[in-house]
Amino acid sequence: MPAGAGGGPVIDLASHSLWVIGGVFVAAAAVIGVAGVKLSSVADKLADRTGMGEVIAGALFVGAATSLPGAITSISTAAQDAPELAIGNALGGLTAQTAFIAVADIFYRRANLEHAAASVTGLGQGVLLVVLLAIPLFANAQPDFAMFGIHPASLAIIVAYAFGLRLLTQIHDEPMWTPVQTDETRQALSEPEDEGQRADSDRSLWIRFIVLAGFTAAAGYAIGEASLALVARSGLSQTAVGTVFAAIANSLPELVTAIAAVRIGAVSLAVGDVVGGNSFEVMFLSAADLFYDGSIYSAMSEADRSTALIAMIMTGVLLLGMIRRERSGPGGIGFESVGVLLLYAFSVVVLFV
Repeated sequence: MPAGAGGGPVIDLASHSLWVIGGVFVAAAAVIGVAGVKLSSVADKLADRTGMGEVIAGALFVGAATSLPGAITSISTAAQDAPELAIGNALGGLTAQTAFIAVADIFYRRANLEHAAASVTGLGQGVLLVVLLAIPLFANAQPDFAMFGIHPASLAIIVAYAFGLRLLTQIHDEPMWTPVQTDETRQALSEPEDEGQRADSDRSLWIRFIVLAGFTAAAGYAIGEASLALVARSGLSQTAVGTVFAAIANSLPELVTAIAAVRIGAVSLAVGDVVGGNSFEVMFLSAADLFYDGSIYSAMSEADRSTALIAMIMTGVLLLGMIRRERSGPGGIGFESVGVLLLYAFSVVVLFV
């Protein structure tokens, strides 16, 4: 197993059986699923109290909270000279989480989820994601280049994300057009905290945030180590393990949050948090590039490029669904949900076949 930045992993999982590696992987995924959802709830409360704009605060706090384990996995594996695993984890998270919207649509039986949750902010988040994904693909197509060990594309992703958040805030605060309201439309309302919620002091919220973040960060590191060991013991490629196994494990908070949100009728939260969180996750590549010895973009494989392109197509299909706003389609879900699930299945087949 490659040595870590701090001299190597604490436990050499590659020397253990696949059963032990799988046990560590499942245990870490369980921690991410439980602690990640609680962390998302605490982050949402902190976002409400910052005084920042709703879109920016939600993206930074909630997006960072749910994406923390995946970011740690990409950073730790890039630092241990496993760039394809780091890239696969980042890009695979995008396809998995977009598929989670379709899964949430299955649980929302009142109408097609994209019909009920259509909003100009959601459309803007999807467009921002497509722009951000185009940057690493463009960097990969160019000759290898870095300044002080960092590729300019990493800085471009961060700048584009910050600029996109600013635009999303303006779109949210002063929309120039809005979706047609129907009986199934559900508005995204920002409700003030009640007295029971306010009983939590800012200090106690920050303590809970830090503790839960510590758990999810440690679990994200464990996912990275287990993934590296799985590559060494199973013969699977870094890209396959990162894109499928690590990505799904690190994305569990988004799945649980999306399903829980639609079950209580908070459909805009389910769609917005996933699409907005996907934009945040593109910055995993910037973080991995910082810790990788060289340009992380030059290490992108054909499978990585395929995953990124499929993620863009999935986002485009989702946006078309939000614009078309089909009330009900095949199986009681929209055509876009069917398309997204088929595209995700295709992306997995491409990796292994």
